[in-house]
This record gives sequence, C-alpha cells and structure tokens, in this order.
Amino acid sequence: MVRPRRGPPWATADRWARLHYKLDVKGMPYLYIAPFFLIFFVFGLFPILYTGWMALTQWNRVVPGSSDTFVGFGNFARLIHDDYFWNALRNTFAIGVLGTVPQLLLAMWIAHLLHRQLRARTLLRVGVLVPNVTSVAAVGLIFAALFGRDFGLINWLLSLVGLGKIDWQAGTWQSWSALAIMITWRWTGYNTLIYLAALQAVPEDLYEAAEVDGAGEFQKFRSITIPALRPTIIFTVIMSTIGSIQLFTEPLMFNPGLSPTGGDSREFQTLAMYVYEQFWSHGKYGYASAVSWAMFMIIIVAVGVNYLLVRRIRSAT
Repeated sequence: MVRPRRGPPWATADRWARLHYKLDVKGMPYLYIAPFFLIFFVFGLFPILYTGWMALTQWNRVVPGSSDTFVGFGNFARLIHDDYFWNALRNTFAIGVLGTVPQLLLAMWIAHLLHRQLRARTLLRVGVLVPNVTSVAAVGLIFAALFGRDFGLINWLLSLVGLGKIDWQAGTWQSWSALAIMITWRWTGYNTLIYLAALQAVPEDLYEAAEVDGAGEFQKFRSITIPALRPTIIFTVIMSTIGSIQLFTEPLMFNPGLSPTGGDSREFQTLAMYVYEQFWSHGKYGYASAVSWAMFMIIIVAVGVNYLLVRRIRSAT
C-alpha cells in the first residue's frame, strides 16, 4: 500500500493563511454590512411589500375576513374620487412650500454669516441646532399655545398694534402660515449646519479676492456662496421635499384634541394624517395602505421633478 505524500508543514500553514486572508479581505466586508441589510429588510423592504399587498385588499377592521377580499386596484380607483385625499394633498403641498422655501433661504444666509470670523462662533453654531434637537411633540404643543385664539402670545402681540384676534387653527391660510413658521423654526438650524459644512470646503482665497475687488457681503453670497453650495442645495431640497410630504407630528400636535382631521373642516390635514385617520380611526387598513402607496409614488415624482429642474439649472449655468 502506497501512502500519499504529504507536503511540508509550512505548505499547510501557507494554505490556511491564504484562506484566512481571502475570508478577511473578501468575506468580512459583507459581514460588516449584513446588519444594515437585515434591518432594512425587516423594517424597510418587508413593510413596503406587505403594505402593497394590503392596498390590493378590502381589509377592514370591523369586517371579519375582509383581509382575504382581493379588490385589485379598486382602492386606488376610489382614491382618485376622494375629495378628502385631494384636500390633504393640497394642504401638504402648500405647507411644504411655505415652510421649505423660506427655511432653505434663511439657512443659507445664516450659514454664510457663521462662516465668517465671529466671536463665540462655536457657541452660535451649536445654538442654531437647538430647535432641531428639541422634542417635536413639545414644539407642536408650545406653538399650539403660542397661536391660541384667546390666550395665545401671537394674538396678544397683534392686539398691541390694533389687529383683531386670528383663529389660527380654523382658517386655511392662517393654519398653513402657523405650521410653516413652526417648520421653519425647527429645521432651519439643521440645514444651516449642512450648508456650513459645505462652506468649509470653499477656499478662503475666493472671499479674499472678492474683498480686494470691492465686493460686498451680498455680492459674495450671490457669486461665491450659492454656486459653492449648489450640490448641497440639491440634497437639502430633495430631503426637505420628502420631509414635507411625510409631515405628521407638527400638524397633529397643532390641532386641539390631537384629532387627525386637521381642524374642523380639515384645513391643515396632511397626507400622513389622512393615512393615520383611515388606519387607526376608521380601521380601513386596505384603503390606508393605498394612500400610503400614493404618498410613496408622489415622493418619487416630486424627487424626480426636483432633480430634473436642478439638473437643467446646472446645465444652463
């Protein structure tokens, strides 16, 4: 019987070293990112797919066995003729525009000021982020008290200049304006720090050369700051658009009694509040899922439109 030859001991050790190297270099990166994909599948992809299946059913909490009633795109067809849905879409769009456009402009200007050599600059940079780290529920309750009809601070200040009391939570434009102010106050600091971080990469030589040429603060802001922030502006516009479409906690806390209807006549009910109303208040799981998927498609369309517009602006410049 002929025994197979065995290689020298160092050959076996060398094979194990190569195998360990391959596992370390090629296998470990996948192991490091595996928790993200696992969490995304459980809490992200699976809920989206499950909600999509629910949107095709007539699932109603008060109707036993309705989860097995397949209606196809019936919920979406009903959505097209739902006046409350279109009202919520209009409110979401209006509050988003009123709260996002001034907010981003103000954030750019504050970032430009904080980028200069100021006393206590670090303290000021930290201070602008304080509204963002404040509890959104507390912010909503405080602003609801500030904009109160009878005892609100805003109405008291208006009465000092001879203006009458405004029912901020009953009128359409009044509620939109109040919510826009709340959103602007809470998110301006967050976007300011994003713009400020982008400004750190801008060479100081550009500002110094502009000063030598006699440029003022506004000219430097228009000719240097805004072009340098263009990629960051794209990011903040897209993220603000997504956040505006998903707006929920602020208008919910602003409404007396925390009702998801957004006022007695649905003056400021957003899409997220309408989903909440259909799902929890009425138990219409299938229809609420259809509204959620409509929100998802609206976000995709809105982000796509923003991207195309910004891309066209960039190519024109």
